Amino acid sequence: MRKTHVRLIASAFLLQAAFPCLNGYAQAMKAHYPAMAPLGQYLMPESAEIALAQSAAPASISGDAGVMVLRRDGYATAVKGKNGFVCIVERAWGKATDDSEFWNQKMRAPHCFNPPAARTFLQIYLMKTKLVLAGKSKTEIFKTTKSALDRKELPPLEPGAMAYMMSKQQYLGDKDVSWRPHVMFFAAGDATRSWGADLPDSPVMAANDPEERVTILFVLADKWSDGTLAPKMTR
Repeated sequence: MRKTHVRLIASAFLLQAAFPCLNGYAQAMKAHYPAMAPLGQYLMPESAEIALAQSAAPASISGDAGVMVLRRDGYATAVKGKNGFVCIVERAWGKATDDSEFWNQKMRAPHCFNPPAARTFLQIYLMKTKLVLAGKSKTEIFKTTKSALDRKELPPLEPGAMAYMMSKQQYLGDKDVSWRPHVMFFAAGDATRSWGADLPDSPVMAANDPEERVTILFVLADKWSDGTLAPKMTR
C-alpha cells in the first residue's frame, strides 16, 4: 500500500512556497505520528486479520490464497494457500520512510499479491517489518533497505508482479481513507512513460517509488472485492 498522490504532493510544495505561513501547518502534519506507537496498537485479532487480508481480492482468488498475519515477533503464515497468491494486511511502515504517516497505527492496507510479487516485491515489506519490530529508526530502515537492494540481498522484481487492493474495509491513511478499489502492477525502475500512465484519458496512474526502485501502476476497479459498486471517481 504505497500509493503516492503525485499531483497533490507537488501542489502542496507550491502552496508552501507561495504562502510561507502554511509551513508551520505542514510541519505539524509531519509530526502527527513522530514515533512508533506501542506494538499492541498495530495488532488485531487473528481471525479478523485473516478475513481482512482475504477481502483484498475477490473470493475466487483470495479463497485459495495463503494468508500472513502480524504477530509480536513478525508476520507468520496463518492460512496455507493453494494458488501461490499471498494476502496480507500491511501496516503504515509499508509507506516510504519520509511519509508523515509512516507510524500511523490506524492504517490497515489489505493486499493480495500474485506469485511473482509474493516471491519478490513482498519481501521488501517483510524485511522492513523485521526492522520495525527490532526497534530501528526510519533512517536505519531506509539505509538497511538501500543496502539490501544494492547488495542484491533481496530478490529482483519478477515480470508480471501485481497485487489486488479491493477491500472496502481498507484504511490507507488519514487522507486516503479507503480511496478506491484497484489493482497494482509493479515495474522495475521508472516505467511511467512506457505504460502511458498519467496521460489524458489513460486509465493507468503511476507512482515512482525510488526507495523500493519500482514504479507502481494503478488501475481502478469499479467494484469492491465483495461485488458492490465503488463510488465513481473524476480525475
